[in-house]
Formats: sequence, C-alpha cells, structure tokens
Amino acid sequence: MSQYWSPFVHTLTPYVPGEQPKLPNLVKLNTNENPYPPSPRVIAAIQEELGNDGAALRLYPDPNADRLKQAIADHFAEFGISRTQVFVGNGSDEVLAHAFLGLLKHDAPVLMPDITYSFYPVYCELYGIKRCAIPLGANFEISVADYARENGGIIIANPNAPTGLALASTDIERLVAAHRDSVVVIDEAYVDFGGETAISLVNRYPNLLIIRTLSKSHALAGLRIGYAVGDAALIEALERVKNSFNSYPLDRVAIAGASAAMQDGGYLETTRRAVMKSRERLVSDLATLGFDVLPSAANFIFARHPRHDGGELAAELRRRSIIVRHFKQPRIDQFLRITVGTDTQCGVLVDALRSIVG
Repeated sequence: MSQYWSPFVHTLTPYVPGEQPKLPNLVKLNTNENPYPPSPRVIAAIQEELGNDGAALRLYPDPNADRLKQAIADHFAEFGISRTQVFVGNGSDEVLAHAFLGLLKHDAPVLMPDITYSFYPVYCELYGIKRCAIPLGANFEISVADYARENGGIIIANPNAPTGLALASTDIERLVAAHRDSVVVIDEAYVDFGGETAISLVNRYPNLLIIRTLSKSHALAGLRIGYAVGDAALIEALERVKNSFNSYPLDRVAIAGASAAMQDGGYLETTRRAVMKSRERLVSDLATLGFDVLPSAANFIFARHPRHDGGELAAELRRRSIIVRHFKQPRIDQFLRITVGTDTQCGVLVDALRSIVG
C-alpha cells in the first residue's frame, strides 16, 4: 500500500517501455528489435557454457565479466581500446543509470535534447539531477552550438531516438572539445545501422563516454547486455557505482553469448546491411503513400502523413494486429516510430497503410 512508500516515490514518473502485446498473428514493429536471430556462435557459446547438466549455473559468474570486456576491446582494436576502458552492465539502460549517478550528478544541469530517449529525464528525477532540455531544430536536428552553456554534463543519443537522425563524428568531436570540464555521454544504441561511432575519439578526449547495447544490432535484446567505452577514470566511476549496487550484473549465459556475438563481426555486418536495405525499401514505399519520413540512421523510421492523424493511424494498424510506436508528445504526436522488420513484415505494414490512407 502506498502509505509505506518512501516520500520521493510518490513524485516519480517511471519510464514506460514499448508494449509487448500477446495478439494472434502479430506484426510487432514497436520496440526496435532486430528481425534476424543472433549469430549461431552465440547459441553454440551458450550451449557450451551450460554443458550437459547446467552445473555451471550453481556458481556465481565473474563479477568483472573480463571475458566480455576483452571481447569488446578486441572488437574495437583498431581504435586502441583496452579492457580497462570497458564497462559492462545488464542492458544499456543499467549502464546509463550508473553514468547518470556516477558522472552526471553535479550542481549544474545536465543538457539533453528536448526530444530524445525518454529514460534520460526519468534518471534525472530518480537521482535528483538537474536537467535542461535543448530544443531540436525545425527539422528535428541537433545543433552542437546550442549546447554552449554551463552544464554538469551532456547526454545525446546518436542516432537520436525517436527521430533516427544522426550527428557526424566531427560534430561529436566539436561538442566534446568545447566541454572538456564536463562528461559528454553519447548513447550509440542504434549506431550500427548507419551512424558513425565516436569510439575513435575516446583516447583523445578523457571526458567522452560511449554507451552501446547488444540488444539491437546483435539481436540480443533477450539477454540484456550493454557496455560503455571511455577513459579508464570514467570506467572506474561506473565500477564504483555498480559494485555499490549489484556486483554480479551479468550472468554466465549472458557473458558467454555476448562474448561470442562481439567476436562474430562478419555476421553483424551481414545482418545490419540487410536491415539497412529493408529500411531503404520501406522509406520508399511510405513516400509513395504520401508519408513524410525523416532521414534515419537507425533500425527504425519516424514518419507522419499530412492528412491522417498519427494516433488514429496507430489505432487502425493495431486493429489489423500491427503494432507501431506512437508518442503523445508535443511536436512529434503526428509521427509513428516504425521498427524495420523483415521484408515480409514491412510488406504487411505497407499494404495495411495503403488501405488506410487510400
């Protein structure tokens, strides 16, 4: 009962995740899941970890997940990343939470776009962090110049969510170089689908932290693995928070599967290109139906129709067992965020929209 809550709980507005409905013959395009299965190496590694009897599960996992950290460092060897520059957590949301508490909680406000991943304001509220929302431009773009103000840190999703627009690494470098006394967090959850990673800048800028996930491009949303890459001093702050909260965030199965995923660069390249190709086809089909579609570097698109209400479109699609994401938020309440599914799923969506919009 609520009378037993701590007082601050009454003031929290929790993050609302994408719906996970259980509808028959569902075409699920609302949570940006990868339409392809993970690498076969992941399945083999998990089976090997479990063995014939699963006896390994009676033992605690490695609290440091050194095997996975090394696999991530090796994946980015071209940028000179070492294991001490890698932090891992139970999904990128947990990594983000530790970054907010360990690196962004200061007297000055955290700067973030006004339209962005809606978990960021939730973390600020949870941890009592001041924030300042910087408006996106007229075309929903992020302008680095708008962040030239006092701050206790900056966080930007790149590509941005839910718009899908991306900044070039040169823009990220200008931002990081202009704020050397603050931590700049770049959330690259979707970068593998057409964005440009800023990990190449990490060894030149000790105030830069990159956060990524294996949920999207590696098709491991069900395992919950996220990681951060940055200067060793930033990583130590995250480790301090993590070890004051949960010293065993990743289980044995997750460590084994994620390590294998990071080692199979060929499979990642094949599937990400397949998603990008399907995205191009979907954008073209929707444009033919009269939709305005923002340029996307993610595995989703952000689209609106000039003659049809976004909420009504989402409801009509749902009646046809097709789920997309609709945000009731100023400036974007006419848009639908549509995950790029298989070509078959996208075809079902386009046929339904053709019927709806005439």
